Amino acid sequence: MHRILSGGLLSAALVVGFAAGADAQSTPVQRSGNTFHRAVCGPVVGHAARCHAHVVTDAKGNIIAKSKSAFAAAPSGYGPSQLTSAYKISGSGTGTIAIVDAYGYTNAESDLGVYRAQFGLSACTTANGCFMKVNQSGQQSNYPRDNTGWAQESALDLDMVSAMCPGCKIVLVEATTNSLANLAAAENTAASFSPHAISNSYGGGESGSQTYEPSYNHPGIAITVSSGDNGYGVEFPASSPHVTAVGGTSLKTASNSRGWSETVWSGAGSGCSTVYAKPSWQTDSGCANRTVADVSAVADPNTGVAVYGPYHHSTAWLVFGGTSVAAPLTAGVYGDNGGAVTYGSDPYAHTSALFDVTSGSNGSCGGSYLCTGVVGYDGPTGLGTPNGTGAF
Repeated sequence: MHRILSGGLLSAALVVGFAAGADAQSTPVQRSGNTFHRAVCGPVVGHAARCHAHVVTDAKGNIIAKSKSAFAAAPSGYGPSQLTSAYKISGSGTGTIAIVDAYGYTNAESDLGVYRAQFGLSACTTANGCFMKVNQSGQQSNYPRDNTGWAQESALDLDMVSAMCPGCKIVLVEATTNSLANLAAAENTAASFSPHAISNSYGGGESGSQTYEPSYNHPGIAITVSSGDNGYGVEFPASSPHVTAVGGTSLKTASNSRGWSETVWSGAGSGCSTVYAKPSWQTDSGCANRTVADVSAVADPNTGVAVYGPYHHSTAWLVFGGTSVAAPLTAGVYGDNGGAVTYGSDPYAHTSALFDVTSGSNGSCGGSYLCTGVVGYDGPTGLGTPNGTGAF
């Protein structure tokens, strides 16, 4: 499981107090390899969801951040060139990708501009028609109140979609709150813009979720959902049979032909749904119902990604992990492919276009594939990670 940093990923950085909204103040400090991190969204009860983003911190839980002027070269964490290299992505898509998150993010467009400019990506603004922000009713006004933790999640999502599909248009849909009802309403609004993909980086309990599941059933649209960040266990909406559930890996450079290697990230959610039936394209035999996940991508904070977004009362360069990285990254890969989508079935028909992840574990399940990386399909990483766009 996660352990708790000594130096590793970040150096010469400004350490600032952790402030991610009232719901995140009590989240514990965790450790992955040599990196400390903590969830930016706290626990939830009832029919609500928490985001799956983890921000890198010091040992006391203080965010490690860099101001725009604090570095001469690149920010810490993987940027677009490393991510597209690892997953063999050209970044040539031109469709629309929607992102659903809770609460408001006043500086979403300007912060996205800093990220894209830093890495040489074309501007994505309201003025040039690339960026749009709406509330859960589809209005470009009357936005929800800001919440720092969820705004950090939104910054992560915007940056990862941009990294993988810089030519794609982006619609950010802000649900009024993190209730499953409001998020479901936002999901339907996102679908109304006819995007190629919708990214969702949040989850909650399966019990009682059947009321909201139809909102994630939009034929012809790829709906990616992060699998979770607490290790072995299933969350909704990742367990919906109408989405692509995205697990998590640890991504490191390697002296092999690919240049990279991956293992299971210990925090990635996985398992066997207790509510939803297995879709016809899933053929694993150890779970009679829907199995999570389908595919995966980088999620380990110890091999985290660079994000420009809010902290405290300002903005800065931060490093993030969590399956909240993997879901928008995968939505971006769907955007690059741009082909027809049949729910989450496409990867199952194109396993040769995936990197199999065969080692690591996210918890205890009797040693089965539901929590252990194995050759072929497994719970934490699904069928594997993108090897180009062919599986999407």
